[in-house]
Amino acid sequence: MNHVDGRPARNRRWSEGEDLMRSPFFALLVAIATTTTASASAKLSKSEPKIGELAPDIQLTLVSGEKVSIANLRGKVVILNYWATWCAPCKKELPTLDAYYQYFKDKGLQVYAVTTRDSQPLFTLKKLFAAMAIPAVRSIKSPYGNPEAVPTNIVIGRDGRIRYAAAGAFDLDALNEIIVPLLNERAPPTTSVAGSK
Repeated sequence: MNHVDGRPARNRRWSEGEDLMRSPFFALLVAIATTTTASASAKLSKSEPKIGELAPDIQLTLVSGEKVSIANLRGKVVILNYWATWCAPCKKELPTLDAYYQYFKDKGLQVYAVTTRDSQPLFTLKKLFAAMAIPAVRSIKSPYGNPEAVPTNIVIGRDGRIRYAAAGAFDLDALNEIIVPLLNERAPPTTSVAGSK
């Protein structure tokens, strides 16, 4: 995996924050975000994810129209990234997550960008979503509701259990510390449906 000290090779463009800020993706994100008026996030969380518990069957509807069930992603490491267009840390984190996803998706990483309700309308973000490799979420059915703060990341391990859930932006060091060990875990054996052979 070209790791040095557990980190992806430094010659990767996305490993340097300064290069990310010069990327066209980052410029597009900043342009969109600066046209958005900041607003306060209301507390909408219904329940809190608990580390070690099995993730509920969260249902996503992507901007593309595709429907995704988190339960069907068992065996993958999943990041649900809640972000907002007005959020400065989100603007820095999203390009990093996008590049990280592109690097590790073949190793079993899946990332979804969940835009919070107090963001710009989704139809105004078409250019941004077209530039991203991370699938953008149009709607989500989850017992967690919207988080109090953004960015918030929920990480689900290959075993389907919540392995991380916290507000705050990921940087490359945090991603490597949290995600790489999960990617190195073995995927659980698939279980057959009762009655099938």
